Amino acid sequence: MSFVIAILGLAFLILVHEAGHFFASRAVGLRPRRFYVGFPPAIAKTTRNGIEYGVGAIPLGGFVTIPGMHKPIPHDAERRFGRAVEEAPTLAGPVDRVRRALDGDDLQAGLYALDDLEDAMRNVTLSPGAHSSAEKGLTELRDALGPDAYWKAATWKRLVAIGAGPAANILLTIVVFTALFMTVAGEATRTVASVAPEITQGVESPAQVIGLQAGDRIVAIDGTPVAADEIADRINASAGSELTLTVVRDGGELTLGPIAGQLVDERYRLGFGLDGTGLGLVPALGRSIEVTGLVAKEIVKSLGRLVSGDGREEVSSPIGITQASSDAVERGAESYLWVLGLISLSLALLNLLPLLPLDGGHILFTLIEGARGKFLKREVYERVSMVGLAVVLLLFFVGLSNDIGKLS
Repeated sequence: MSFVIAILGLAFLILVHEAGHFFASRAVGLRPRRFYVGFPPAIAKTTRNGIEYGVGAIPLGGFVTIPGMHKPIPHDAERRFGRAVEEAPTLAGPVDRVRRALDGDDLQAGLYALDDLEDAMRNVTLSPGAHSSAEKGLTELRDALGPDAYWKAATWKRLVAIGAGPAANILLTIVVFTALFMTVAGEATRTVASVAPEITQGVESPAQVIGLQAGDRIVAIDGTPVAADEIADRINASAGSELTLTVVRDGGELTLGPIAGQLVDERYRLGFGLDGTGLGLVPALGRSIEVTGLVAKEIVKSLGRLVSGDGREEVSSPIGITQASSDAVERGAESYLWVLGLISLSLALLNLLPLLPLDGGHILFTLIEGARGKFLKREVYERVSMVGLAVVLLLFFVGLSNDIGKLS
């Protein structure tokens, strides 16, 4: 069950990302053509105001189709209508007029040529595959030549539409962290909220071993009184040496241990969580923004270490992310929400890398085109995209090898 929740959580984060693109595009006049929850085949779909809304059978996030991401080129006509011309040579003339209009950057002539081509297609018989490809070509080129095409929009509109995806994930992180700071993570108390059965997979937590229980109030470590905000640091400072906990339970004091902390995520831990008291909205929001900034800085540093050849072990694939989310689910709702917020932030920062086809690559190219006052050639986009895909795939396989090693 924890794996199901973890997978649905990742799908939700992707959906939030795509929703950011969708609503921002509509707000600046770049009307999307499709917005799906999940991926096709569609279970249900409807069209309203020219936008197709659907629910896909594969519940792994969602997607948005924004028309005319690139300026159309003659090759687009050849690619989409080539098979139709092979089956019906009479279409060669109308297709050639479309191609010549695109070659000459005559957008209005291109729209007229598409109308003529559509009329000509009604008078020929095509195979289902050729007809489908031609229909997609008509739709794609009309979108690319239409007034609300992405490539024709002002620079600021393109930046808003593309940047809204990562921004939505960052905003979600801040909202989740704010909610946690307002409820259970504002100010720590000395009261134990939960005890983890395992501190790492297959290893019983030290807190479980010594019999620590939810509701116990920790008053001393190794006989020395301790404040709530000192407990975690005192345990970490033990550096793996045995220590004892003095707790108040049912009105009496108990000494638990000795037990040694276990090293997890570069800190020594016993495997328990403390109750917290909530902050007000404004302090919680401020703390949330502060923590988001600090975590973002560390994520950027880790990406920088990858460039210099270090930090390979810090990369995770979707398998490792799902495993970490599943472990957090088992530790409780609070732990899972922290992890969900961190993954949302990581997803945003990964998408902001200046690599095509990531959002950061589109943002970089939009800024370059805005500064130059003219569009880059499609070939430049395609070549840079190949490099970007290679880098993304490399990161995926590095993370996958790390995760397989951890699981084995």
